[in-house]
Amino acid sequence: MINDLLGHERIIENKDWATILFVLSFVVIAVTKSTFETRFADFSKLIVSDKYNKIYKESSQLFSWFNIALMFVQFISISFFIQLILAYFDIGSKYDWMLFIQIATICSVFILAKFLIEKIIAVAFDFEELIEQYNLQKVNYRTYISLCLLPVNMLLYYVNNLSIIVIYVLISLVLVSNILTYLNSLKIYQKFIIGKLFYFILYLCTLEIAPYYFVYYWLTNK
Repeated sequence: MINDLLGHERIIENKDWATILFVLSFVVIAVTKSTFETRFADFSKLIVSDKYNKIYKESSQLFSWFNIALMFVQFISISFFIQLILAYFDIGSKYDWMLFIQIATICSVFILAKFLIEKIIAVAFDFEELIEQYNLQKVNYRTYISLCLLPVNMLLYYVNNLSIIVIYVLISLVLVSNILTYLNSLKIYQKFIIGKLFYFILYLCTLEIAPYYFVYYWLTNK
């Protein structure tokens, strides 16, 4: 009996790090909501109203404390979602905090590098104002989607053995949401885009399609 007990190694999976990050995310959201009450109220209606984008459309708003705080939550939420999806396809473990750090680092570097390259190209082709407003709107929608993903991430993290159909539905909803936000942004700035159509198509292919294709190619080959 004693030998049987000694022969089985007890494996304890540490989930505390994820719980801390979830709590931290909700604390940041709560503090942001209380500090920027009116702005957060407008932001929360982004899915049904374009009022927020019209009021806070200046490029300087991209690096406001409101956006910085919610972008922090965005990185956490997106990184968690990617890790959880990978875990459901047996590519990694959802309890591996080192994997989370790696994914969060890659996402942060990818988004920031993409932003800097976009900035350089926009200056070079003389449509900086358009790209800054376009980027600000993308950030707003991406942040909104990320906040909506937080409770979904908690469900995926703490509930095991969810149907693979649920996972595919969630992935489809995220992809469709992102596509719709892109189309909405293109519709809003269509007058500016038509004036510089060639440069915008070049920008779209180089920085909106190619990076995600290479990421997909790299992941599928891995």
